[in-house]
Amino acid sequence: MKLSRLQIIVTGQVQGVGLRPHVFHTAQQLGLTGFVKNNFSGVYIEVQGDIASQFVAKLNATLPPLAKVNNIQIKSIHIKKNEKSFEIIKSEAVEGQSVIPPDTCICSDCLNELFDPASRYYRYPFLNCTQCGPRLTITLQLPYDRCQTSMRQFPLCDACCIDYSAPENRRYHAQPTACAKCGPQLSLSINEIAKMILRGEIVALKGLGGYQLICDARNEAAIAILRAKKNRQAKPFALMAANLASINTIAEVNDHEEKLLTSPARPIVLLKKKDKTLSASIAPGLSHIGMMLPSTPLHYLLLNEFSGQRSGTEWMDEIQPMILIVTSANSGGEPLVIKDHLAQSELQEITDNIVSYNREILTRVDDSVARVINNIPVYIRRSRGYALTPIQLPYSIPPTIAIGGQLKNTICITRGNEAFVSQHIGNLNNQSTIAFFHESLNYLLKFLNVIPERIAHDSHPDFYTSRFAESYGMLTFPIQHHHAHLTSVAAEHHIQQPVLGLALDGYGYGINGESWGGELLLLENTTFKHLGNLSPLPQPGGDIATREPWRMAASVLHLLGRGEEIGKRFADQPQSHLLDQLLEKRINCPMTSSCGRLFDAVSALVGLQTLSQYEGQTAMQLESLVTNPQIIPNGWRINERYFDIMPTLDFLLNINDPVLGANLFHGTLIAGLAAWVKGIARETGIDTVLLSGGCFLNKVLTEGLIQSFCESGIKPLLPRALPPNDGGISLGQAWIAGRS
Repeated sequence: MKLSRLQIIVTGQVQGVGLRPHVFHTAQQLGLTGFVKNNFSGVYIEVQGDIASQFVAKLNATLPPLAKVNNIQIKSIHIKKNEKSFEIIKSEAVEGQSVIPPDTCICSDCLNELFDPASRYYRYPFLNCTQCGPRLTITLQLPYDRCQTSMRQFPLCDACCIDYSAPENRRYHAQPTACAKCGPQLSLSINEIAKMILRGEIVALKGLGGYQLICDARNEAAIAILRAKKNRQAKPFALMAANLASINTIAEVNDHEEKLLTSPARPIVLLKKKDKTLSASIAPGLSHIGMMLPSTPLHYLLLNEFSGQRSGTEWMDEIQPMILIVTSANSGGEPLVIKDHLAQSELQEITDNIVSYNREILTRVDDSVARVINNIPVYIRRSRGYALTPIQLPYSIPPTIAIGGQLKNTICITRGNEAFVSQHIGNLNNQSTIAFFHESLNYLLKFLNVIPERIAHDSHPDFYTSRFAESYGMLTFPIQHHHAHLTSVAAEHHIQQPVLGLALDGYGYGINGESWGGELLLLENTTFKHLGNLSPLPQPGGDIATREPWRMAASVLHLLGRGEEIGKRFADQPQSHLLDQLLEKRINCPMTSSCGRLFDAVSALVGLQTLSQYEGQTAMQLESLVTNPQIIPNGWRINERYFDIMPTLDFLLNINDPVLGANLFHGTLIAGLAAWVKGIARETGIDTVLLSGGCFLNKVLTEGLIQSFCESGIKPLLPRALPPNDGGISLGQAWIAGRS
């Protein structure tokens, strides 16, 4: 066979996943010479030998678990004489297309070592390898080498250096690797942390992407203290259990939910409650709880402490009674705390038990949250374990920044045919979150090595993001909120033909400044046509109605000619006796087509909730009551292209049973919306509908609509790569602006 030399460039998720040692082993097995290195494009390889042509096929067939290859470029180059071996050489920093994987939960190999008394990693909270551990949270910039991470301050000991340098070792060039002798250390022992929790105390523990507040989920007094100190009176807390067996004692878990729970990302997953002994104060009024499995060695060690410090991994297959509340360590609305000195100052009011370690968190990343809808995972918050996994676009567009909206903010930056959506940033209504927004934008631009040409933002003129974009000094694209919602779905599903889109959420700035939130659009290329909306309702008091659902119920009563009942039905609300007059005179009562406000109205009308203590509470509690959706005959009207559900609201005025009210409302809303969309689909001849907006996190509503559409030959598409709520709109903004 003829001697040849190939230059190979591999792009995708190829750094920090053990690809270079895999390349090394593959070359050795084939008897090839050459070298491999990381660069800003990904992984650069040169191989030489008689059978060099077999290299790529063999490499592809046995990729490491975390590697995701997007493209392989191959070309023949000149032979190098007298080359004797294959080597891994030092990385270079040049412009290109490299990415690294998200932070990944501890792998099974490391887990075995963690509880093996014979291992030098025994009970070490920061062990990791090329298959697992921190990545994004500790990386300053690319290429991904130890000197570019917060591990640069921890020189390897002799034993770790041997592991790091040995191609046959699982920790070969694992940049975060360390052991108890040379690596990060906890400020307090696991045993002491466990004792605090058992005493009913709250512990602020430094996690992978920021500090977390932890306490015993079965200790009612601890939960009450946590709620009081966090000023979080009703919003549900997430729980952590040692294993699936323990989760199964308190929640129902199907195969799809199990797969999501045990995935390397380890998100919080919404599961249906099963255990009646679990405190109602964890998720008041809700049928589902957020559950997660441990993701880091530190979490596993803490749960192992409650099981009696048992060695080996057998305990992980047994039911463990300890369930922990694990929630973000921050004040309400503030970003996650990542700096040790800020933890000492800002978390003192919540807890005196602050446990740190001496490795710096470079990028804050909160826990991801998801639920299974129609047998697929749907994000509620996409963050740890998923950011910054690129989303493949149908084709390349100019480098574009899209800066999302005011709530649940994320940033999207495009690079060629890839879109990188940031971790969850939050609501831009305070100085700290705005600072996090700027921090994230600067980090992404540096990390991705992108020089943007255009910037997209929400069309609302008063959003912080809009003012920021206009001052940024480049071509600016204001994008209508619901257009962005639906285009985000089109971008990830590579939809390029005309398509219908149903957007259901709480609020979006309409074409002429209206309050939209229940819209049917026709999308084509970068434009949209507004086909119709939910019949608007007055929103008494404007934004205050989002926190006081009884106001939307009052609006319904007024429209039905029963305004005199407002003061009687809501006598406990100080302004209830004035509202009918304000509605009559239309004083501070802007009209809204919001589906979210519709849920608010129904919640108050059926006697469930008159005041809301957190965003989405009324809709979540109403969904939680559904047992068997029912349809009210003639419960809706379709006037021209507008959907009117007022007949259902009129019917619900006489329903005093919240469960029956929830069943009737959900069933009728599903049937009515389906009939509305099907009619438009027939008129337009379009058989695909995109579904987006926060209301599509309602499992009952979404699965009901999907079933109805499928039965009628209409193809519904939900977001898969991003949340349907405002956390996903930055992708839609970028895809519209990048093609404009």
